[in-house]
Amino acid sequence: METISERLKYIRIEKRFTQAELAELLQIKRQTIANIESGNSNPSIDFISKLIENLNVNANWLIAGVGKPFNPPKFEDVEDELTLKVESLLKKHNLI
Repeated sequence: METISERLKYIRIEKRFTQAELAELLQIKRQTIANIESGNSNPSIDFISKLIENLNVNANWLIAGVGKPFNPPKFEDVEDELTLKVESLLKKHNLI
């Protein structure tokens, strides 16, 4: 992927968001995403910051195409996900 526009679209599709859903998550207009993805405008620093923060996007990859699209999950996120799975299994088997 050569351009930030292509990388943004890749991220959106990889996370299974429509333009409208991503816009809602980032609290911006859908048209802003459409304009960036089509190459009609460049993303602002604020937009890039929101994308990195909300979707754990690797800034180097987004801006320069270097590295992998997403940062590894934070330990807290993995721990929370694991806790939810364990609780679900315990409830399923009537252990809690």
